[in-house]
Amino acid sequence: MSYLQPNDFVTKMVDAGESKVYMSTKDTLIRAFMAGAILGLAAAFAITVAIQTGSLLVGAMLFPVGFIMLYLMGFDLLTGVFVLVPLALLDKRPGVTVNQVLRNWGLVFLGNFAGALVVAVMMSFILTYGYSIDPDIIGDKIASVGEERTLGYKEHGIAGWLTIFVRGMLCNWMVSMGVVGAMVSSSVSGKAIAMWMPIMLFFYMGFEHSVVNMFLFPFSMIMGGDFTVVDYLIWNEIPTVLGNLIGGLAFTGLTLYSTHVKTGPKRDLK
Repeated sequence: MSYLQPNDFVTKMVDAGESKVYMSTKDTLIRAFMAGAILGLAAAFAITVAIQTGSLLVGAMLFPVGFIMLYLMGFDLLTGVFVLVPLALLDKRPGVTVNQVLRNWGLVFLGNFAGALVVAVMMSFILTYGYSIDPDIIGDKIASVGEERTLGYKEHGIAGWLTIFVRGMLCNWMVSMGVVGAMVSSSVSGKAIAMWMPIMLFFYMGFEHSVVNMFLFPFSMIMGGDFTVVDYLIWNEIPTVLGNLIGGLAFTGLTLYSTHVKTGPKRDLK
């Protein structure tokens, strides 16, 4: 059967986390760079579709294509390693330490940001003919979104910061369901369907994804968004990253691990 029960794939989650811990610096950065770049392109695509059709739902329905592509190619998002890598530590896999977990997170963050930033520069370049003309409607829209999702939160002070944090939690609850959901099937079509549903939900609901924001906000600033790098970091990226970490690990990684690992198949360590 192409469908696997949770108690069959939970060990695969831990194995995946362990493999990422021991991945070389070069491979980790390359895979993270490509994931950030592809997700940035997917975000630009979805926003373009939403503007041209006047329907956010249509954009949300198409956004998951980027996530599916990067997952099938074996690339890594920060939101995914937030969930999988700590499980290797929790499962007491040989040699896995807190420092190794933090190293992986740091490298993936850097790679994701670099990939998203490159795509932000490339997209801004082509939408302005090498910055020789004013941004079109898509550039203007993304610039306004950047302002709304930094200065708009800032206006509400701590309540705004906590709102971003909770949106980040909800986001990676859904995104990590897509990461893990892909493990329930051994077929490409089954993986795609399992990933599609929660990713579409998070995008349509406007939850905060740290890697999408690594593309969105630099792009917005290049397009003339009236906010600073400090505004972006304090009033979006930092609370989003923290929310992504806690939401994905608490609602998906730890719940599945704690309830299914005892009934799952054991890895042969011999």
